[in-house]
Amino acid sequence: MKCPFCGETDIKVVDSRDSETGEAIRRRRECLGCAKRFTTYERVEVPSLYVVKKDGRREEFNRSKLLSGLVMASKKTRLAPANLEMMVADIENALRSQNLSEVPSREVGAMVMTRLRDIDEIAYIRFASVYRSFKDAQEMRATIEDVLAHPPGTRPDTARRQRKRRDTEGRELPLDLGK
Repeated sequence: MKCPFCGETDIKVVDSRDSETGEAIRRRRECLGCAKRFTTYERVEVPSLYVVKKDGRREEFNRSKLLSGLVMASKKTRLAPANLEMMVADIENALRSQNLSEVPSREVGAMVMTRLRDIDEIAYIRFASVYRSFKDAQEMRATIEDVLAHPPGTRPDTARRQRKRRDTEGRELPLDLGK
């Protein structure tokens, strides 16, 4: 290690402790050449995690890209940015704990959808509109109807999206927005 001020290699460690997050070791060092002090961080190098897109392309997992998508979906909602950051960290930890080098983008999207549905319906619908690439208003309507029929915390894990709701005679039911 070289001193960032004078380039000297003769350096001593003055103090060593865990960082605030516990993900690194913070070391205070002193250069024996110029007597200036500086801080270094020692982190575990994690292997790269790649996301396999629908078209087969592979992209390195990007926390900030996921976070920006969540921020856009939750604009003007009650969700705090800190909650979104925790969600991204939780998703990344869950993905890395699988010890895989590649993960399908649909799995990442599904993890986001599950978490968003439980905390904010509007952010969930907004995110779903991009993630599921709705082709028309009917697909979005089906998602909204599903949210209305199964509020957060009441939907069974095995429930699937329903495209259209029909009455006993097979006619499509109108969207009830609680008016």
